[in-house]
Amino acid sequence: MDTVLHFLSQQGVLLLFILVGIGMSFGHIKVKGVALGAAAVLFASIALSAFAKSRNQDLEVPEVFGTLGLTLFTFTVGVVSGPNFFASLRRGLGPILATVCALTLGALVAVVVGRLLGLDPATIAGAFAGAVTNTPALAAAREAAHDNTLPTVAYAVTYIFGVIGMLLAAMLALRHRAHDTDLPPALVNCTVRVETSDEPRIRDIEKKHSDLIKFSRVRHGGMSYPIAAASDNDVLRRNDLVTVVGPADLVEQVTHELGHPSSHALDQDRSFVDVRRITLSNNNLAGHPIGELDLLGKFGATISRVRRGDVDMLATESLVLQLGDRVRVIAPCEKMKAITAHFGDSARGMSDINPIALGIGMTLGILLGKIVFPVPGTVFSIGSAAGTLVLGLILGRLGRVGPFVTTMPFTAAQAISEFGLLIFLAQAGSKAGAQIGDAFASGAWIKIMIVGIAVTCTVAAGIYIVMRQAFHMGGTKLSGVLGGTQTQPAVLGFANGRTGHDSRVALGYALVYPAAMITKILLGQILGGL
Repeated sequence: MDTVLHFLSQQGVLLLFILVGIGMSFGHIKVKGVALGAAAVLFASIALSAFAKSRNQDLEVPEVFGTLGLTLFTFTVGVVSGPNFFASLRRGLGPILATVCALTLGALVAVVVGRLLGLDPATIAGAFAGAVTNTPALAAAREAAHDNTLPTVAYAVTYIFGVIGMLLAAMLALRHRAHDTDLPPALVNCTVRVETSDEPRIRDIEKKHSDLIKFSRVRHGGMSYPIAAASDNDVLRRNDLVTVVGPADLVEQVTHELGHPSSHALDQDRSFVDVRRITLSNNNLAGHPIGELDLLGKFGATISRVRRGDVDMLATESLVLQLGDRVRVIAPCEKMKAITAHFGDSARGMSDINPIALGIGMTLGILLGKIVFPVPGTVFSIGSAAGTLVLGLILGRLGRVGPFVTTMPFTAAQAISEFGLLIFLAQAGSKAGAQIGDAFASGAWIKIMIVGIAVTCTVAAGIYIVMRQAFHMGGTKLSGVLGGTQTQPAVLGFANGRTGHDSRVALGYALVYPAAMITKILLGQILGGL
């Protein structure tokens, strides 16, 4: 056994993939319908590394792999979340401030409980960093305390419950998932026979309903006339047939405003126009809003829906298309072949990792994380993880800069994100496992554990109660917020596994992560300097 452990200690890449494979083997095991998923890699790595340490062998994945995995993970989470993040930022200011307050309260609890138990400031600071599972906060605490040993030992003692405690909170949040009210409404369509004599324009009706509905097909004048793709300038007259697409309640409302549901479904008649799902793989179209494509003028066509990942979205004029999007096109039958070629319709559109955006985004994000910001009495940097997340959010929001596409296909981003997460968890677990023996050899470990449990429970309970009661946040998004508050990828990986990568999980994570990261670093410095 010692020979095998010694061999693995010299083989960083081999060790990495062994830990990933073993961890995910356990991660897929379900107990009462619950599986740990990616988080199992962390715990398997801790266990194997601690076992090796007990036999005087160091099984630790090189730290550079952990940095690579974490930055890949945060960058791709940002790219995926960017389009929705900035739209929800104004509404998300409250949750961001609540996250800062919850972490500050956790720091106060650490100081009060730690001093009651007779712990020194360096140990308290390390216990706080471990309880909120934040390595940059540990580094800040060590620097402020001028002590590398005590904060590190306390960090190792409290880290495991920091992960487990927040996983339990996320599991509790997801138990209420079925009652979420922030679920994006399912899109439906209905063919309406127009009975009103007001002769409204389609553009005016869509604006009246805040562009939450869209008209896809129209037949003017009766059954003997052809069906065409609907145009914003179309005027609806009595006895026209028109297909409206949108959330069920709005579709029903528009139907009653215009007339009544028709027994003739325009989407079933393909004599004049056809419908097809087409994969966007043409770089020249990616990053542009739908309104700029002028499909009606070029092909007499329109887009009614866009499928990104597993989510259907209404094809509004302002929606920016990304590589890998599957667009639902309504067009004259004879134009469909040309439109398919125009969009590309290649599987490459779903798998192209866009190396230019990946390379430039990662470079700028890492450099942003290295920038030193002065604060009274000290300096700090946000770190590579927060830097790449911020750059990912910006590039995801931009979509295109000149001739360069700044996003990547949803499926490619998800694959890179999961791969990066597994690498990071394997490295973080192997590092923590190597320290855990020394940590528990300390006679003060029980007191340190009490501080850590108090901090983790305070932060988790504070976030859970405030987000549910004050902001009425659904359980799905809340699980992501919990992971972002803890800056803990294992929690996000667990929530993604339970929800099938619901977009609300990543949105919640990205919403609070930057503020949580900065707050923890500052609090670590303050506690270490007490």
